[in-house]
Amino acid sequence: MAAGDELQLLGAWFSPYVIRVKIALGLKGLSYEYIEQDLFNKSDLLLRSNPVHKTVPVLIHGGRPVCESLTILQYIDEVWVGTGSPPLITGDAYDRATALFWAAYVDDKFFNSWKAIAWTTRGEQRAEAFKNAVPVVETLEQAFRECSQGKAFFGGDAVGLVDVALGSFLMGIKTIDEVNGTNLLDETKFPGLAGWAKRFLAVDAVKEAMPDAGKLLEEYKTSMAKWVASKSPGFSWTR
Repeated sequence: MAAGDELQLLGAWFSPYVIRVKIALGLKGLSYEYIEQDLFNKSDLLLRSNPVHKTVPVLIHGGRPVCESLTILQYIDEVWVGTGSPPLITGDAYDRATALFWAAYVDDKFFNSWKAIAWTTRGEQRAEAFKNAVPVVETLEQAFRECSQGKAFFGGDAVGLVDVALGSFLMGIKTIDEVNGTNLLDETKFPGLAGWAKRFLAVDAVKEAMPDAGKLLEEYKTSMAKWVASKSPGFSWTR
């Protein structure tokens, strides 16, 4: 390990925010101890490590916790420089600011619109939620064209911050599409994003970090059953 200190990752296997940290650690070739957390019965380690939000992911580096997934990605990128993999955030100050802007857009705009599709049980509400999500995806399609400049990823030739931020949702998107009969990243409507998704999922570090599709499908169905019964999601989405 380049920085020499022990790494631990506190997470929940289904969380896209945890998945993105796993991807970043894999891209950097870092070894770490993964500690699964029960979000209904939070461990003392999690509560001590993230006393403000009490959520995952938390990266513990040399005994010191770093919280919130985008902050963790930036931390990983800055601490482990020169590990043989391209940095997640490249370019000049403007390029870096642009990457941070679109990563925040994924969390603030895309996630909220997609969550409305995922946690809707009525057909007409789901159709309305899907309709509302389409302009958000259109914006990301345009962002991909501008950021990639004709290359494979938002980050250009290599996976970057925005790729990891958005790509961590891809298995969840596939799961929701399968259950609801939707196609959020329709290749005819969003050819750039559809092609990008295939390339991103083919990256070794991404394949290693992604959850099993069948297991994720069962988790979603179970959570939806809890949602119907209690009007509360079966687990807490975390950042």
